[in-house]
Amino acid sequence: MGLMSEALTQILIPLAAIIGIGFALLQWVLVSKIRVSSGSKLESEYNNKLIEEDEQEEGIDSDDVVAKCADIQKAISQGATSFLFTEYKYLGIFMVVFGAIIFLFLGSVKSFSTESEPCTFNKENICKPALANAFFTTIAFLLGGLTSALSGFLGMKIATYANARTTLEARKSIGKAFITAFRSGAVMGFLLAANGLLVLYISINLFKLYYGDDWEGLYESITGYGLGGSSMALFGRVGGGIYTKAADVGADLVGKVERNIPEDDPRNPAVIADNVGDNVGDIAGMGSDLFGSYAESSCAALFVASISSIGSNHDYSAMSYPLIISSMGILICLITTLIATDMFEIKNVTEIEPSLKRQLLISTVLMTVGIAFVNFFALPSEFTIFDFGSEKVVKNWHLFFCVSIGLWAGLVIGYTTEYYTSSAYSPVQEVADSCKTGAATNVIFGLALGYKSVIIPIFAIAASIYVSFSLAAMYGIAVAALGMLSTIATGLAIDAYGPISDNAGGIAEMAGMSHSIRERTDALDAAGNTTAAIGKGFAIGSAALVSLALFGAYVSRAGIKTVDVLSPKVFIGLIVGAMLPYWFSAMTMKSVGSAALKMVEEVRRQFNSIPGLMEGTAKPDYATCVKISTDASLKEMIPPGALVMLTPLIAGTFFGVETLAGVLAGSLVSGVQVAISASNTGGSWDNAKKYIEAGATEHARSLGPKGSDAHKAAVIGDTVGDPLKDTSGPSLNILIKLMAVESLVFAPFFATHGGLLFKLL
Repeated sequence: MGLMSEALTQILIPLAAIIGIGFALLQWVLVSKIRVSSGSKLESEYNNKLIEEDEQEEGIDSDDVVAKCADIQKAISQGATSFLFTEYKYLGIFMVVFGAIIFLFLGSVKSFSTESEPCTFNKENICKPALANAFFTTIAFLLGGLTSALSGFLGMKIATYANARTTLEARKSIGKAFITAFRSGAVMGFLLAANGLLVLYISINLFKLYYGDDWEGLYESITGYGLGGSSMALFGRVGGGIYTKAADVGADLVGKVERNIPEDDPRNPAVIADNVGDNVGDIAGMGSDLFGSYAESSCAALFVASISSIGSNHDYSAMSYPLIISSMGILICLITTLIATDMFEIKNVTEIEPSLKRQLLISTVLMTVGIAFVNFFALPSEFTIFDFGSEKVVKNWHLFFCVSIGLWAGLVIGYTTEYYTSSAYSPVQEVADSCKTGAATNVIFGLALGYKSVIIPIFAIAASIYVSFSLAAMYGIAVAALGMLSTIATGLAIDAYGPISDNAGGIAEMAGMSHSIRERTDALDAAGNTTAAIGKGFAIGSAALVSLALFGAYVSRAGIKTVDVLSPKVFIGLIVGAMLPYWFSAMTMKSVGSAALKMVEEVRRQFNSIPGLMEGTAKPDYATCVKISTDASLKEMIPPGALVMLTPLIAGTFFGVETLAGVLAGSLVSGVQVAISASNTGGSWDNAKKYIEAGATEHARSLGPKGSDAHKAAVIGDTVGDPLKDTSGPSLNILIKLMAVESLVFAPFFATHGGLLFKLL
């Protein structure tokens, strides 16, 4: 046994979660102190003194600006809330239907008998009936979906609450605006990490009341939690991604390219839809996505441990190792966040990006120490891990290396992504330079950059897979994925910071604030683009490890001894699996294209038919554009979602467990490449455009002011990259994970009844 007693473990895990939630609420209170409604005369005079001198000279009435900001914020918040409500209404129906499918499929394994039976792995023990597993897996599935939706919704609420506040703080100084955006990101990060941990912890303890000593059945049914989390994330990510990009592409093509008006100009009818989109896609979608990864890696680790000596000896603190790692992560991220908000003040635009990068580094270094502590106290010095039919002896320091290599691989992926997508380095500057000769060369350079950016992350993932697998078999890979996600609170904070700054810039432009304010929000936003790319890098890297761990758990559960690539059953699965990411990307890209087409037509119609719109004397009809985005995304998210949800069911039922194993391996191997290259290509085009617009260096000034030929070429690149980086790329990591976790959940059914076609032949 480890040094930690069961009672201590039972107290520490929920305590860490509650501290995380408390800290998130504290940050929220600090953000809410910024007033958005205009207060008394005295107060506004005091605020005017705070606002820097240059603003005063332009004679902008500050109450008027504050009122405008409040109006715009309200419009964005209402748009985002109503979209999410509509989306969740549809998803609620889906959850109920799919929950029923899980129950029927898993219940039919032993034809709905309520008899206890010998366990799958330890034949001498008696386990609860398969019907109970079906019931509890369904409950876990619904819980996971609910938590995932809640994570996304809360994130969106915080972001729409903070965007105008960031804009108003930007009038005072860049440092204050940065802290406001960062704090709001932290609210989301900590709420999500703590909620995910708490709900999982409570579910395990409630399920235990029924399962008692049958840990094998208990943790098998808990895998439903990961499935619920990820299936919500898939629809949230795809739906939100289509919504945001239809608006963004439509607004850019007509506004910037045809009409020559700046981004986020209030005359552009699609501008509110564009800003709503940032919140439903990048915030709500991203939140659900990372929550899904977190839930699945925990489930994979718990499942593998439950069929190992840790499970058969009922060592509670060692069994809860994945949860203790996450608890430690919350505390480490808390310290990291305090360092960012209270120890370093940002005085200059150039300090923004280094400060966000420093967050990643600090949390990674501190977490490495944290892992060593957890390993020493929670794990027995030696135990055995189930390794495809045999037992592998593992020492507790082996797991230290497994978790740490996952954690550091995450940092490597984050830093590589930053190098390829930030305008501070040569790759993006080369892309910007290629705009001199037009859009075609820009597209060529951008695609090449995306493909090239895959190399280092893949080596990092490969190294962590090799090390963790050789040390602790499949369990090692599951905890490596957890290691990468252990600093999720910080990762999400710097990720959510991006869309919040983006919105703040949009509000500044729409409220007609001065040029200097716009420059500040632009600088925040450009750094935010890079951090969003880093966030996507983390999501994709962790998805690769998570799905490999789930794949291992699935192979164990389906009773496959080895997956033989040379057998035709497996090979056809491999080649079809590798095709799926392309099929999926085709669907999502086309959806964005067709929705953007409708949006472009509507925006053109308004510019041509509303008199006085270009002059700024008439108001555009924002609501129609919001409706186009909403309808398009709800309709278009169904086919890609169905593709991902049905593939494992069809492959497993008709072709059997071995073909499905091939499909999972194929989709994992090709999905990671497509996802990383898509999201970095899009990110680099976006920042190349921002680099030209900002004109911060001699080189950038030679390429344009806004509206030059090079700038127009950059805008086209950015528009092509939008669906790549915000719809296809980020949704692909969910495709990889979701198919694996779904196969694991349905494995008992496939093992019993699967392979109908081959049985007939």
